[in-house]
Amino acid sequence: MKHNIKTTSLLLGLFFLAQVIGLFVIQNYIDLDASTEGEAVFKELPFDLERPPLEQSTSFLYIVAAILVGTCLVLLLIKFNKTKLWKIWYWLAVVICLTISLSAFIPAISAMGVSIVAALYKVRKNNSIIHNLTELFIYGGLAAIFVPVINVSAAILLLLVISVYDYIAVNKVKHMVTMAKFQTKTNVFAGLIVGKQFPQPSSTSKKLPSPNSQKMAILGGGDIGFALLFSGVIFKGLIISSPATAFLKTLVIPLLATVFLGALLFYGKKGKFYPAMPAITVGCLLGYAVTLVL
Repeated sequence: MKHNIKTTSLLLGLFFLAQVIGLFVIQNYIDLDASTEGEAVFKELPFDLERPPLEQSTSFLYIVAAILVGTCLVLLLIKFNKTKLWKIWYWLAVVICLTISLSAFIPAISAMGVSIVAALYKVRKNNSIIHNLTELFIYGGLAAIFVPVINVSAAILLLLVISVYDYIAVNKVKHMVTMAKFQTKTNVFAGLIVGKQFPQPSSTSKKLPSPNSQKMAILGGGDIGFALLFSGVIFKGLIISSPATAFLKTLVIPLLATVFLGALLFYGKKGKFYPAMPAITVGCLLGYAVTLVL
């Protein structure tokens, strides 16, 4: 077993809760009065932010391209040890996504104020409670941006492509491991962290600490975000008839994704990194199959 029962259960619970909160965010961005049968109409994002003008059927190609470009940029930051630039980038991304997410529940100006303070706290302080609490809402903001420009076929292809990429990035090229270690070294990690606080790097050592050596369990933000994007796409196609029924049916997807992620953690070995997306993708696709027969 990769982690003890308590740590594993908490990590899985946070993953599932992030999916549920994300679905609520998506629901609040759908204009039910303007929507028609088979087509959900989404409300505008706060502060006139624009969603990318993508064709739904090919949107996954642009998303994958953006991920590859972003990965290259992060690896450059790691190579040249540009910790401050990484923190600024991370802070800005948190502010934008958290503002969009919280604006689904509170006025936009209040959402921005909370997001700015929370993002500063995440970057400057090493508090795992605040970190994970904000992580629960961040991915709903991402979903509110991208779910409207993705259809079901593109969402399935996106899951499959990202799963293959995740497997290669962790087990073959291993740059995903390098990125995870860099983020824990800088005390700024994009994803969930369960266990001890962020490690405090030695000022005299440039060695990247391993989350496992710090007795931490981590789950990358991509694993949370891509599962939510898929659930959100299925959800927007069901919500027109009955929001409550659509929510309950869609909930099967994150539930099964959590089950398969749990199986990966249960059978995983201590001290070893595993790509989570293949397991999560199997759960998502099986969950989608269940929604078709419910």
